[in-house]
Amino acid sequence: MRDARLINYGHLHFIVFIWGFTAVLGALISIDSIPLVWWRMGIATELIFIYMLVRKIPFQLTGAGAMSRKRLWMICAAGMIIALHWITFFGAIKASNVSVTLAMMSTGAFFTSMLEPLFTPKKFVWYELLFGVLIIGALYYIFQVETQYFMGMVLGLTSALLSAIFSIMNVQFAREHPPSMISFYELLSGVLLLSLFFIFLPVEFVPPSELTSDDWLWLGILASVCTAYAFIASVKVMKYLSAYTVMLTTNLEPVYGILLAFLILGDAEQMTPQFYIGAVVILLVIITNGIIKTRFKSRNGSL
Repeated sequence: MRDARLINYGHLHFIVFIWGFTAVLGALISIDSIPLVWWRMGIATELIFIYMLVRKIPFQLTGAGAMSRKRLWMICAAGMIIALHWITFFGAIKASNVSVTLAMMSTGAFFTSMLEPLFTPKKFVWYELLFGVLIIGALYYIFQVETQYFMGMVLGLTSALLSAIFSIMNVQFAREHPPSMISFYELLSGVLLLSLFFIFLPVEFVPPSELTSDDWLWLGILASVCTAYAFIASVKVMKYLSAYTVMLTTNLEPVYGILLAFLILGDAEQMTPQFYIGAVVILLVIITNGIIKTRFKSRNGSL
């Protein structure tokens, strides 16, 4: 069991590296966040559908009728949450840049530690309140020095909160159903939700003819490698890792993403020294929290 956890932990780091590149792709793709996410989820849904047909993976959830229907609705609800997470994530990138967005996303572990006691048997830990105060202080500091990116920071924090909610929900699903099945229904429900946006909200759909060749290239990578593959793989590792471990590791996404953005996008990603001080404080608090948790678990023999 320990070997399986280590292998999946290493796999998770590779997935997080891919997610870091996702932010760069969001900056490179020219269309707005809602049609961008619709195309991303739509293409990925088709790829997973083909994968399930080839591998003969059943589409039907196992269990009693009423129970399976209830679980399917819960999976679809999680898919809608991840759609909203991606909308706010790419919206934050469009409103600011990759560095600001990923710095805000690093608060996801904090949101997870606050929410898990409300929805799972996990108990609230007193020192997480102190860490929360430090994170809020660092965020306030960043807000004070990077006022031109205010909307991007708000969208980034919203995206981090939605990501935490999604992770808590998905851990339970991953332990009971095939990863590809969960991913298919979650992505499909996200596509359906965003389709309603185009019908009932003043949101303009972007047809294929308006996508540039570069858009198709980046969308193809985003939908296949960064979504279809990474989505199924992330659900699979959740069979062996807790929601907090997943979210904690995900906090390396800003490190990978900011480095990739600086290398690929150049000066557009250069921030003030004060921004990096605040971002480093947030990351150090999250990492310290994870180290303390790991030591407590080791003493209790629960690792």
